[in-house]
Amino acid sequence: MKKKTILTIILLSLVLTSLPQIFYTNNGESKIIGKVNNGKIHNAYKLPRKGKNFKYYSYFSYYILGRCYIHSLIYKSIIETYSILEKENPDYSYRIMDCTKRKGGRQFPHKTHQNGTSVDFMTPLIKNGKQITIYDKIGSLRYLMKFNHNGESRINKNVKIDFEAMAQHILILDKTAQKNGFRIRKVILETNLKDELFKTKYGNELNKRKIYFVKSLPKKIDELHDDHYHIDFAEI
Repeated sequence: MKKKTILTIILLSLVLTSLPQIFYTNNGESKIIGKVNNGKIHNAYKLPRKGKNFKYYSYFSYYILGRCYIHSLIYKSIIETYSILEKENPDYSYRIMDCTKRKGGRQFPHKTHQNGTSVDFMTPLIKNGKQITIYDKIGSLRYLMKFNHNGESRINKNVKIDFEAMAQHILILDKTAQKNGFRIRKVILETNLKDELFKTKYGNELNKRKIYFVKSLPKKIDELHDDHYHIDFAEI
């Protein structure tokens, strides 16, 4: 009986925690309060859990932790970007990772992601020249994947980061953001991976656009950004 009671309490707690995400509706305009590392967001927009060519990476992060909110105009930019990619890169799928909580503020282990202008995107992967999505389905464990300096998975060297698709995504995202009154303020990607990114066709264009990629980071922080790329936006 004790086990059943504990299980019932846990399940009820999970349901109650997920209700704000289930019933939340987007309306009006968002307001940024404070900074990415010390701030909040008023009237944030909830990103869809999935679209035609994208998904939010984790049910737990989405429904229970509620890390699926963003500024309304960044929301618009993200959705428009995937719509463009659906035409330019058909049959390819993308993953959104942690964003901001409904009202912003600190969320472990992130120091940023506090005011609705930060988004993590999962590095897309390829094997033998084709996209592979099996590793996209492991939820929060995806943050633990490790890659070498060439973007090859340490689990299987035949699995690599698709730098071309990643660069294409960032380019289009910057263009749609600027159309909506924002710009990409900075991108955080493990510094040793930037050369591989800029070698690609879209990466070369990305480099010419002078989008700022963080040049140096503390070793531990740097190593945590090989399985995803963090983007901070700023108002123009």
